[in-house]
Amino acid sequence: MTQGADLRDYLAAERTFLAWIRTGLALMGFGFVVARFGLFLQQLRLFDHGLSTPSYGVSLWFGTVLIGVGVIVNLSSAWHQIRLVRELDRREPACSRSLTQAVATALFLVLVGLAMAMYLISVRGSANLQSENSGEVSMATASSKEAPTGGKGIIDKPSNHSVEQTVEKLKNILQSKGVTLFALVDHSGQAEKAGMKMCPTKLLIFGSPKAGTPLMLAAPSSAIDLPLKILVWEDGEGKVWVSYNSPDYLKERHGLPQELMQNIAVVETLAAKAGE
Repeated sequence: MTQGADLRDYLAAERTFLAWIRTGLALMGFGFVVARFGLFLQQLRLFDHGLSTPSYGVSLWFGTVLIGVGVIVNLSSAWHQIRLVRELDRREPACSRSLTQAVATALFLVLVGLAMAMYLISVRGSANLQSENSGEVSMATASSKEAPTGGKGIIDKPSNHSVEQTVEKLKNILQSKGVTLFALVDHSGQAEKAGMKMCPTKLLIFGSPKAGTPLMLAAPSSAIDLPLKILVWEDGEGKVWVSYNSPDYLKERHGLPQELMQNIAVVETLAAKAGE
């Protein structure tokens, strides 16, 4: 007669099985923490600075691999537990009642691990989308400098040169087109003479009586904004801008006729060429 399996054998097998489950669960939990920590850093940098963020893909995929290893450990432990209990059952079938519950626990943890991995990958995609949207917002913010700011009808365009270089380039363009430069106001220079510090700021006042007179005849109030003006200035971060009154704003402000808008639209071309 074959000696039946001792109850202690089943208990020892179950303890080993549960230990492997704990190991798999620990691996999945640690993997989740590692991957989520990288995404947390990405989100923190994204919302703090509003800039494009460095990739934390290593953290994500390393954590996902750990979760995968935990899943494999649980699957393997379930498979070994089934084999072991069946071997013991051949000797003593009366104590096989713990098999279903233990294996179900392992399979449940496997499903949890797979769900965690899928969640991390989906969150990664969401983080990338937010990062791209943030980049678009930043670009839109920069581009908004080229639109009327604050409803004041002022357009700001960036210049690739210093204030001095931009002013000289603009003066040469005006001269080549036969446009009169009525005045060059050095605001920062005057501030320095008064003992005050100011970032380089210069105002060019220019125009042509042939173009400006019809505008003032059609709308006398336009004389307050004529001749045309372009402001070249440097901000606190050292960026140089070329600013001018929007032609559309001047049209609305003074009720200028559409057929005369070409007389002031030239300011946009001049500002663009000066900043190139």
